[in-house]
Amino acid sequence: EGRDGFGRGFGRGDRGDRGRGDRGRGDRGRGRGRGRRDAKPEDRWTPCTKLGRLVQQGKIRSLEQIYLFSIPIKEHQIVEHFLGELSDEVMKIMPVQKQTSAGQRMRFKAFVVVGDKNGHIGLGVKACKEVAHSIQGSMILAKLNIVPVRRGYWGGKLGAPHTIPTKLTGKCGSVSIRLIPAPRGAGIVAANGSKKVLQLAGLHDVYTSSTGSTKTLGNFVKATYYALKKSYGFLSPDLWRETAFSKAPAQEFTDFLASKKVVDHSKDREAY
Repeated sequence: EGRDGFGRGFGRGDRGDRGRGDRGRGDRGRGRGRGRRDAKPEDRWTPCTKLGRLVQQGKIRSLEQIYLFSIPIKEHQIVEHFLGELSDEVMKIMPVQKQTSAGQRMRFKAFVVVGDKNGHIGLGVKACKEVAHSIQGSMILAKLNIVPVRRGYWGGKLGAPHTIPTKLTGKCGSVSIRLIPAPRGAGIVAANGSKKVLQLAGLHDVYTSSTGSTKTLGNFVKATYYALKKSYGFLSPDLWRETAFSKAPAQEFTDFLASKKVVDHSKDREAY
């Protein structure tokens, strides 16, 4: 026994005579990939909201139909369903601290922008203890915050839309940014932070003018996002059509939503 009744160290119990290879892992083996054997059921998306159910069943055909009725998107899989793979860009990761009785608590705040380079842009901001978790959370929030960006022409309406239709302004903190339509071939005349956001939105030619502390990259990116968000807020004469009113999806598909979903738990029992 030796050390006053403690056999092989403190608190190891009967694990002392085991080797390092199978320490507390049962029959799961070692190394990477543990716990991923039955990861396939997670790939299936089970909607939690009425909107999610309508999207999964193909009742809602496009993201624009959701925007038309201002329905809040609560599941990021809805955006992935319509837009597929989105391009994402981690704009900044910064440490933030909170003073507690035990000292400072530090977390990492991530700013992530997602876009399809075809008229949709989203911004997500999340703070977590781990950098990977904050990026992952920001990406999900960016998908939930995705907004349409209206594109237009600088002069003659030839070819595809390449710039913004009107001047736009966005502000966050002290940072204020002004987006101005540019002729075809001018490119995106902007700082690196806002340039990435405009590229992910699918714009090719824009002039920008910014004031304030633009080195505060978080506010700079937010201001650019807010400016692009306003692009559909201005009703230009070419949109002065007579409005054709239609029922909201929740009203149109009320019978489908009222029907109870039958869940088959037999496969779950077999797994156990």
